[in-house]
Formats: sequence, structure tokens, C-alpha cells
Amino acid sequence: MHEVRKMRGWITLEIIVGITILVFISGAFALTMVQSGKFNRIQLTRQQCLAAAGAEIDSLAVTGERVDPKDFARLWPRLKSNIAYSSGAGQWDGLRLVTVTVTGSTGKKEVKIELSRYLSTTRKLLQ
Repeated sequence: MHEVRKMRGWITLEIIVGITILVFISGAFALTMVQSGKFNRIQLTRQQCLAAAGAEIDSLAVTGERVDPKDFARLWPRLKSNIAYSSGAGQWDGLRLVTVTVTGSTGKKEVKIELSRYLSTTRKLLQ
């Protein structure tokens, strides 16, 4: 005769477990993508700050003047630049230390890059 099986619901249970595993994997993937995006935005801001600070120092070294504020705002709209000057001491006597600090923010994270260079005092540096 025909025997009745008592194993009802196994296929439904396997489908539920499979869907649950897929949901967890999708959630982990989404979380990874969000964190990767935040990291990429911070890295982009760091790269922009480095470029802006390098441009400021190069402009001071070549022309003796900082980058025009209109050009700076056009090239790096979300960044702020600050330049500090001090006299060289010791073996750097007779030179001027120029320190450029560029800050930018992305989300709640603030990025701050500081570059310094000794420049000749024969060229007039605008303060």
C-alpha cells in the first residue's frame, strides 16, 4: 500500500532559510557599499586639499602671491585656505617658512591638510 509521509513543510522551511540568508548577505553588502562611499568621499576631499595646498605654495614660490581667491573658490568651492608666515631659524636663517593649511569637510568628518616650505625672502610674500 501507499505509505503516508510525515515530513510536511521541509520545502517551505528551506525557502524561508534561503531567503533569510539572502537578506543578511544583501544587508551586509549594502552596509559595505555605504561605508566604502563615505571612505571614498573623505579620500576625495583629502586629495582636493592636497592639490589646493600645493597650488598655494607653488604660487607663492613662483609669483610671490597666493592664488587669486576667486580662482581658489572656483577650483575648490568647499575648501578654505589659511597661510601663516614665520622666519627661518638656525640653518634656515634668512629664509621664510610658509605654512599653508587647507580644510574641507565631508559629512561630519573634517579634513585638514598642512604643507610647509621654506622660501627665499628676496621675493616679496604678500601677507
